Amino acid sequence: MTRAELGAFALVLPVLVIAMVLHELAHGVVANRLGDATARLLGRLTLNPLRHLDPLGTAMFAITYLGGIAAGIEGFAIGWARPVPVVPGNFRRPQQAMALVALAGPAVNFAVALVFAFVWFHVDLGGSGVLADAVLLTVLVNVVLGVFNLLPVPPLDGSRVVGAFLGRDAWLRWLSFDRYGLFVIIGVVLIFNRQFQEILTPFTDGALRVLATVLGG
Repeated sequence: MTRAELGAFALVLPVLVIAMVLHELAHGVVANRLGDATARLLGRLTLNPLRHLDPLGTAMFAITYLGGIAAGIEGFAIGWARPVPVVPGNFRRPQQAMALVALAGPAVNFAVALVFAFVWFHVDLGGSGVLADAVLLTVLVNVVLGVFNLLPVPPLDGSRVVGAFLGRDAWLRWLSFDRYGLFVIIGVVLIFNRQFQEILTPFTDGALRVLATVLGG
């Protein structure tokens, strides 16, 4: 890793931490509004990163970010925080509520990306520098995190959206894949890092083009 790449890594780390904390906080806030106070009672409705960070998820961020540099794909990083606990039985309509709770995380990431993309396109950041790099990295990291979590693979948020359209029995079986899905994701990312990035990149690029179009960039 070059000195410039090491500097970029040091800059993007706090950006990712903040993005993951906001993502999990959004899950907890929406769950609480819909009737499940589990996250609130466990003290997870907080911006304190120590309450949200997951060691393995943070390590995966480092692995995928550095792997992206090696593969020539800058700004690519995948990680996750410690999931906010949600009890479906506390909801009046568990499947639909779980989908809304799940969508809250990526929605916040895309909202943050939208705000910082506006800054990137319409605010004079004084050319290249730490501030400009931080703004751009905030856009990239939040878009990647949002898109990644919308993949319809248990236990990612996209799987909860799929679950909203399943019958009750099928939904319960679908939820049972949560215990295996994370290991499958980790295996795919570690073994097929470059290929996985190449598959996901068109979706993240598409989201970035939408932002640029909406903001007139």
